Amino acid sequence: MSQIVRTVLFTVVVALVTGLAFANAAATGGTSTVRNKLTLMAPASPGGGWDGFAREAQTALRSEGVVNNVQVVNVPGAGGTIGLSQLVGMTGRDDILMVTGGVMIGAIAQGDTPESLADVTPIARMADDFAAIVVPADSPIETLDDFIEAWRANPTGTSLAGGSLGSIDHLLTLVLAEKIGLDPADANYIPYSGGGEALSAMLSHTTTGGVSGYNEIAGQVEAGQLRVLAVSSAERVPGVDVPTFVEQGVDLTMSNWRGLVAPPGLTPEQTAELVAIATELEGSAAWQDVIRRNKWTDSFLTGPGFADYLTEQQAEADEIFEGLEK
Repeated sequence: MSQIVRTVLFTVVVALVTGLAFANAAATGGTSTVRNKLTLMAPASPGGGWDGFAREAQTALRSEGVVNNVQVVNVPGAGGTIGLSQLVGMTGRDDILMVTGGVMIGAIAQGDTPESLADVTPIARMADDFAAIVVPADSPIETLDDFIEAWRANPTGTSLAGGSLGSIDHLLTLVLAEKIGLDPADANYIPYSGGGEALSAMLSHTTTGGVSGYNEIAGQVEAGQLRVLAVSSAERVPGVDVPTFVEQGVDLTMSNWRGLVAPPGLTPEQTAELVAIATELEGSAAWQDVIRRNKWTDSFLTGPGFADYLTEQQAEADEIFEGLEK
């Protein structure tokens, strides 16, 4: 047999075996396999908040022995709704969990996507990450009251950088405008596809300030490049010595929560096993260290409570964007 023929045959066999392996992984469910191999989908590009969350979970699941083999895959685009669409198409698979959160809720409300979080299996809310409104450290704006005064005086000329349209950054900007008596439609919100671009806009004075998850700009705050005016938590976040909006007289709280959902069509037993994995993750020393390091708040919630929370969050986001269209 010639070398060329042998090479061709080998390539065909490898392709066939690989294809069968993927087919078997997709078709195999049950509790016996998910503990051996689990995929975490981050519906965003590497380096972002969801990707970081997924990789922190991957490390904790491995180190604590909750799941033997955990891999992270990135499916970026459209505020996470491309990943959501793919997950909805994986009916019955119990070997994959997708990271989700407030950003996806906003993207669903703001976009024209046929899928929603009502189409998947809720597993667990894991943590809250709160947003901060910031300005460059050399800005004449030193307090939240200063910012509000400047914004009221010049609504369209006062700009805020942040994440994509529909993100928590965007939602917070719209709600804050309404809370201080401005028309949210006049808010000069400038979206950026990545946190690095939004940060550059703030630091270069391209925008008046910005809205971001506190953890994403903590380095610049500590380096004296950015000044934090307020954080969107109900109470001060441990380790973050910044007043909340509520402390400063603005009735605004908003969480960029992060959680896990699974494909639709799971059996009660499959769902229970994924909830058990999330519960073991949340209770582990490794995960609690992740919470502390990232200055998140543990807000663990499963079952009907988490399902109801998703419904409430979507209704609130829908109402905000419907108000803009009137």
